[in-house]
Amino acid sequence: MLRSMLTRWGYEVVNVRDGEEAWDVLQTDGAPRLAILDWMMPGLDGVEVCRRVRAARREPYVYILLLTARTESEDLVEGMDAGADDYLTKPFKAHELRVRLRAGTRILDLQEELLKAREALREQATHDGLTGLLNRASILSALESELSRGERERHAVSVLMADLDYFKQINDTFGHLAGDAVLREVAQRMKSAVRRYDSVGRYGGEEFLIVLPGCDGEAAAAQAGRIRDAVCAQPLAWGEMDIPVTCSIGLSSRAAGFSATNSDTLVREVDLALYSAKDRGRNCVAVFQDPLVAA
Repeated sequence: MLRSMLTRWGYEVVNVRDGEEAWDVLQTDGAPRLAILDWMMPGLDGVEVCRRVRAARREPYVYILLLTARTESEDLVEGMDAGADDYLTKPFKAHELRVRLRAGTRILDLQEELLKAREALREQATHDGLTGLLNRASILSALESELSRGERERHAVSVLMADLDYFKQINDTFGHLAGDAVLREVAQRMKSAVRRYDSVGRYGGEEFLIVLPGCDGEAAAAQAGRIRDAVCAQPLAWGEMDIPVTCSIGLSSRAAGFSATNSDTLVREVDLALYSAKDRGRNCVAVFQDPLVAA
């Protein structure tokens, strides 16, 4: 009866025979967002299913309507405490069920909007608004995480700092809108040149920080070369003009089995390597050399 009624009202119905099957369905990806559960069911009763759903704390939220023949206030309180959002006593009237389902749908729509707003805020807090890359705080946090994981799992970690060559001239010659377009395009070229588990962030201005987990110095140098090639592969078309784009890259690494280090030290090293690349004439890759080791 319920299935026929709900289908007629435009709902897509998933019918289950008992509480165990209900719990299994509600754990799947793409599970129903609205659930009508009878209190008394074979296996798990409706109240226990409610408890399990709420304990799992899955997203998106499942709105649960509990059907029950019980009318005692203590029973209703128990059902609501278990996590039911609403209840309906049997026998129920069709229009009352329809109204309560509409109320549940409105709540789910509001929750969907809240989730989208939360995701937008998270994106704003962790990503650079112009390029869409990780912002400075987030890329440094990614570096700290990879250093900790690399030390724990004994694998190499490398970091690159890339700086666009003569970027001030681009702004002065073509304007700041062109400069912004160059930054966006370079960000996309860098992302296309790295592995999916590498992290790329805008460190500041026209500087980018790239974290390469599992890369020793030799592999990181090869990767830096690919990134440099991707950045300068072709000029950026701006109106009827072409804007040539190149970058200088500094590199520093920690080999597998390295002892404790922090991100500040690695950033200082890669910054020195970047200055070395610029001293060599730009548009190249330079590797940090420890003065003591070199001596």
